[in-house]
Amino acid sequence: MGTKNAELVFVPSPGLSHLVSTVEMAKLLLDRDGRLSITVLIMKHPTDSAVDSYTKNISSDSRLRFINLPTLDDTSLFKMLDLINYQFTHIRDIVSNLIKQPSLPGSQLAGLVLDMFCTKLIEVADEFNLPAYAFYTSSASTLALVCHLVPLIFEQHEDLAKYKFSDVELSVPCFSNPVPAEVLPAVSVEEGPLFTVLVSNFKRLTETKGIMVNTFYELESYAIESLLAATKKPKVYPVGPIMKSSSDQSFDEDIKKWLDDQPENSVIFLCFGSMGSFEEAQVKEIALALENSGSRFLWSLRKPGQKGVMQLPTEYEDFNEVLPEGFLDRTEGIGKVIGWAPQVAVLSHPAVGGFVSHCGWNSTLESIWFGVPMATFPLHAEQQLNAFQLVKELGMAEAIRIDYKKDFRGEKPPEIVGAEEIEAAIRRLMAEESGSGVRQKVKEMKNKSRMALMEGGSSYNAQNLFIKDVIENIAYEF
Repeated sequence: MGTKNAELVFVPSPGLSHLVSTVEMAKLLLDRDGRLSITVLIMKHPTDSAVDSYTKNISSDSRLRFINLPTLDDTSLFKMLDLINYQFTHIRDIVSNLIKQPSLPGSQLAGLVLDMFCTKLIEVADEFNLPAYAFYTSSASTLALVCHLVPLIFEQHEDLAKYKFSDVELSVPCFSNPVPAEVLPAVSVEEGPLFTVLVSNFKRLTETKGIMVNTFYELESYAIESLLAATKKPKVYPVGPIMKSSSDQSFDEDIKKWLDDQPENSVIFLCFGSMGSFEEAQVKEIALALENSGSRFLWSLRKPGQKGVMQLPTEYEDFNEVLPEGFLDRTEGIGKVIGWAPQVAVLSHPAVGGFVSHCGWNSTLESIWFGVPMATFPLHAEQQLNAFQLVKELGMAEAIRIDYKKDFRGEKPPEIVGAEEIEAAIRRLMAEESGSGVRQKVKEMKNKSRMALMEGGSSYNAQNLFIKDVIENIAYEF
């Protein structure tokens, strides 16, 4: 394998969810091989304070360092792709300097590891004759879907917009079941400039030397096999599950005490990710469902940002302004409504027995790692596809909906999922032994997720292979 010391530059896209899995991936690789050092370049939205507090709490290590890229005061550039483009010259300068002077003496720059939204930076890698790799923070199934759609668009000139509001089912190689068009990521069936930029961006994934995917073989063997069978693609390394450690999250004493007082597996946890919030009408339906189900619950309830703008949710000053009258009094002792939640810490608590989730990929991996079965309430991005995979492909979740889509633009009145539908899914999820066997399947996959990361496990071996390839791919001596 050679004896060179190698430095990698990781470039996650803006936002905490991508940054967390990137940093955890970096820490894991550093633990695995003493020859590696890693520099993480951090992009932030101007209003995002969570990123700062996260990076401050990471223990210092001479082989892991962070460089904050310039923040923008101009909030009109809030759009992620604009922000990434703005950083291009800053990143080019950093890479140029690292080639001349690596972070640690005796190291040499061995490549860029790019987030799936940052593939434009392959141009920087090419300019300096460096290998480019990708770290794909979502599932192997969505990666395989992207690899299936890109040739349809660019080579066969298929117009995917015809699938918008369509009820057709598609045959996609990475899924064993036909995929309803309504669970395709919204951006893939939208016409317009964002679609063009994103699809061109994803197309460039195939120009990388290899793609690490935050998944593990046992969870997505069907999709991974279909990716490996597509010989034109770069090397694929299923290296997960990579996620935040529960010991990294501070647990509010009030929440912890409340959970400590509840019986094992009795609490359903509702949490919808860093972008997750609902309008008042939907909040009232969820509240009614919880009350009627009789389940113990812990609900992370957050206030939507301005209508028509994709903004991070904020905290309510008083939950009564949005909940049904008397709800908090009637559910006192049975339920607890909170604002932002330390999700990993909550899911790791033995009292938690179910998780109503937006099906973001990080949340999905966390629920599997802690053996907590999910009820699916997807909102945007690829979450509908994740929900479809969990419910239909893997039989590891109960469906509230798999095709619910939140309209961030505010172009049409929001779809309301009724209390009865939500209550029924909660009852199925929290049943001791559901007829669908969801709880048992999640428990089995929990064990497999842990085995994958142990010495000799599938992800352990994939990580080793990635490191071996990085060392062997060092382009040239400086």
